[in-house]
Amino acid sequence: METRNETIHEQGKLKRKLGLGAALAVAVGTTIGSGIFSSLAEVAGASGSALMMIVSFVIGGLIMIPQNLLYAELASAYPEDGGQYTWLKEAGWRPVAFLNGWLAFWATDPSTCSVMSLAIASYLAFFIPALTGIGIKVVAILLIIGFTTLHYRSVEAGARFQAFITSLKLLPFFLLVGVGLFYMNTELISVPAAAGAPVGIAALLAGVSATTWSYDGAIGACYMAGEVKDPDKTMPKVMIYCIAIVILLYAGLSTIAAGLIPLGELAASDAPIALAFSKIPVIGSTAGIITALMAIVVITGSVSGATMYQPRLEYAMAKDGLWYSRFAEVHPKYNTPSFALMAQAIYAIILVCVSGINDLLGYFTFICLVKNMLVFCTMFVHHKKADYNPGWKCPAWKIMTVIAIFANGILLVSTFMWAPTAALIASGAALVTGLPAYYFFDKKNRTAADGN
Repeated sequence: METRNETIHEQGKLKRKLGLGAALAVAVGTTIGSGIFSSLAEVAGASGSALMMIVSFVIGGLIMIPQNLLYAELASAYPEDGGQYTWLKEAGWRPVAFLNGWLAFWATDPSTCSVMSLAIASYLAFFIPALTGIGIKVVAILLIIGFTTLHYRSVEAGARFQAFITSLKLLPFFLLVGVGLFYMNTELISVPAAAGAPVGIAALLAGVSATTWSYDGAIGACYMAGEVKDPDKTMPKVMIYCIAIVILLYAGLSTIAAGLIPLGELAASDAPIALAFSKIPVIGSTAGIITALMAIVVITGSVSGATMYQPRLEYAMAKDGLWYSRFAEVHPKYNTPSFALMAQAIYAIILVCVSGINDLLGYFTFICLVKNMLVFCTMFVHHKKADYNPGWKCPAWKIMTVIAIFANGILLVSTFMWAPTAALIASGAALVTGLPAYYFFDKKNRTAADGN
């Protein structure tokens, strides 16, 4: 007896159409998002001095290198769509792998699309004052439909757009760094920490912790590893090139900002990038306009990348019988995970319409960090498997794994301390809803197998 899953699998599967440039664009495009517009101020306030702020960004990036190297090895060992879900599953942790996908769909992925689309619409209101309230929501919905249509109709066209928008979003940042070099005051960088501000190792830890989210996102490309050409060679390059580009950019931005703006003023700013541009004479009064345009381009790159790679997780789960079978459908003409893309769009639109729900979903950040920690722990499991044969091996993988766990642990602890009650409630909700769902799909899958 043929099951529905088998019928779907015979209809087609996603093909390897993405090269190095496209995969790198997804990784960089999803890493450099709207967070950089606020993280400069957050790191400035946490680190206590301009020099420590710069060092924090550099070390924060260096600490993220190990986890990118681990992702590179895992992506080369399991060159298929699904990312963390696939790695957890291959480690033999199927319930945890399912919870990863369960949370991604219901709590994080579609909400990412809705939040970023609303952010773009809000920045557009800077140029269109009449755009308020329901108008902003309508624009956000149209953006979700537009990005979904783009990535629904063609992987290649979506990849070309992602490469273009990622290049475009990097340009103004590097322009700020290049032009800012001629106007910065190096004496501002050497100003000691103010009285009462953190110093020494305490300042460094606080500053590095504040940078962590700024470097998160490269894993997005790993969710599409099953569609990347020559993944054994391509994925390690993507992970390494991505973190190198982002470290270079953030180190340059933090240095220029520290040389243009006194630290106290920078830390108190709600728009540090706009403030930095305003300190450059040739830009001055147009800083607000430039920053709004930058924000639109930057967030567009992020939401486009997210729209593209996120449905690959549910697609991978459905192929394994651990999700609704229709999510495994591949469009016969466009060769994209058509139903998964549409489902994400519909849920994201619902979230746009339901005010305040995205704030609630944000509470699931803590358990998502726990999930990341478990992914790094699987390295010890994978290396004990007789059939584990990655196309690229992470150098000193045990040390890199420990560093990755430590770096993620810093963010895990700080997130829990920020909202301990919310973290516990979200964790409980994930387990209470996710585990019964897992056993439902697992039983359904076993029943179908027994029927054959």
